[in-house]
Amino acid sequence: MFDGYDSCSEDTSSSSSSDESEEEVSPLPSSLPIIKNNGQVYTYPDGKSGMATCEMCGMVGVRDAFYSKTKRFCSVSCSRSYSSNSKKASILARLQGKPPTKKAKVLQKQPLVAKLAAYAQYQATLQNQAKTKAAVPVEGFSWGSYINSNSFTAAPVTCFKHAPMGTCWGDISEGVRVEVPNTDCSLPTKVFWIAGIVKLAGYNALLRYEGFENDSNLDFWCNVCGSDIHPVGWCATSGKPLVPPRTIQHKYTNWKAFLVKRLTGAKTLPPDFSQKVSESMQYPFKTSMRVEVVDKTHLCRTRVAVVENVIGGRLRLVYEESEDKTDDFWCHMYSPLIHHIGWSRSIGHRFKRSGKPVSCQRCLWAVLTWRQVDTAGEWFKEGMKLEAIDPLNLSAICVATIRKVLADGYLMIGIDGSEAADGSDWFCYHATSPSIFPVGFCEINMIELTPPRGYTKLPFKWFDYLRETDSIAAPVKLFNKEVPNHGFHVGMKLEAVDLMEPRLVCVATVTRIIHRLLRIHFDGWEDEYDQWVDCESPDLYPVGWCQLTGYQLQPPAPQCKFCLVNNAVNMRLFLPLESIRS
Repeated sequence: MFDGYDSCSEDTSSSSSSDESEEEVSPLPSSLPIIKNNGQVYTYPDGKSGMATCEMCGMVGVRDAFYSKTKRFCSVSCSRSYSSNSKKASILARLQGKPPTKKAKVLQKQPLVAKLAAYAQYQATLQNQAKTKAAVPVEGFSWGSYINSNSFTAAPVTCFKHAPMGTCWGDISEGVRVEVPNTDCSLPTKVFWIAGIVKLAGYNALLRYEGFENDSNLDFWCNVCGSDIHPVGWCATSGKPLVPPRTIQHKYTNWKAFLVKRLTGAKTLPPDFSQKVSESMQYPFKTSMRVEVVDKTHLCRTRVAVVENVIGGRLRLVYEESEDKTDDFWCHMYSPLIHHIGWSRSIGHRFKRSGKPVSCQRCLWAVLTWRQVDTAGEWFKEGMKLEAIDPLNLSAICVATIRKVLADGYLMIGIDGSEAADGSDWFCYHATSPSIFPVGFCEINMIELTPPRGYTKLPFKWFDYLRETDSIAAPVKLFNKEVPNHGFHVGMKLEAVDLMEPRLVCVATVTRIIHRLLRIHFDGWEDEYDQWVDCESPDLYPVGWCQLTGYQLQPPAPQCKFCLVNNAVNMRLFLPLESIRS
């Protein structure tokens, strides 16, 4: 969720809790031979068994604090980067006709003491790659072929209320007739014919020209919201010719009578469908507007950012201090991570002031409003325990603690066993957030709960842990228990943001559903990269959303069985060199 940043538990130069005067945190100097973990300070005894060196970034640290069972990497970010670079080298080798090597090369960086410094250097490396290396010249990914060859089912557009046409999709279904360009024609001018929807996959529809009956040879996929799809009758009102495909011209002598018979009682698109599509793609955010957004390097605070781009409701926000506009953050306009100017001060949230005056004419009040909560009676208190999705490892639901209660129902939460002493890695969730759960949620729903780092009394038992820590569980009645009729089913395909690298939107699958909680798997990637997200998350989109909005879609990773046989099904890979899933 925070652009690959994995931890900020190192010592920092500022721990001010001021709402609007918090200073920039500097990385530790590389000469300082210490590392902090869970509040303890260790020296670097080179060669001793208690230490480990990250194979990705070269960072030296306490072995027990390293990621994965093999302890090869210091963080999820480095593990992903190592894996991603290895896979890219393999792809390039195949595209260039080279035999695969046993071990792909990965990025190497000098050893760093502080994880923040490692992260900063890694980001700089990616930026340099983007400037100096061209994209791999390979063709694009096709949702239609991917779905056809595997008989996949896509989540319907109505599952995504925040997406274009999500609330006004209507009765568009199989059997609906439309007027589309006739590509089976030798005429020099553009002509049209009527086609029926054979299969729907999000915005995409598999169409068959009227008159082909059970012949699927000329079936084709297109985006229903595209400019070439029209309701039946559009050609007549627009003066466009309806011409039957050349392949079936001989089948009937009276095509007009044939169409009248076939279209009687059939459904088509609403007359104002294209207008509704256009209206649903108008967004209140404009470039140069300013907002407060989470600081991706210090989750506990917000910063001012400027809207640089708006694509399909997704915002590229550039932090105000970034002179070259490379320090950015992607999120949807409905994301809980962005707020209006002044929000942090109003609720008591930490804020990094840039020192620049903010023009009210360029500020925007938040589009997303949380449900009002009554804090007068029994309410959350500091020290209460709960379970929460870790924003730095979205595949994990962890033991967590409420560290601070803010105004308007907001809570600062820390992951037990992984917190920095100054609270710089606390994160803000609203009390109604679907990402926090009462004690026992994972056990009841057979989800693996991640215990505090370093906790040895396994299997983890909440009763014992509460007694040992002399703490209490947050009351169950305070959590959001509303479960909407979302329409998702296990196995459905969709396009989903990789929240660990939020500029990427990837081919994904729903693999598990717990009430309103969805487990999202990125096709072709290992399960450890899965993400728990809410069914109403603005980071989930229907199949075809990227094509509709002009956003780049990341296809399945190359080890996916489908991708390995791409020649047989006319599939192609697209993985730019600078696109690394960190």
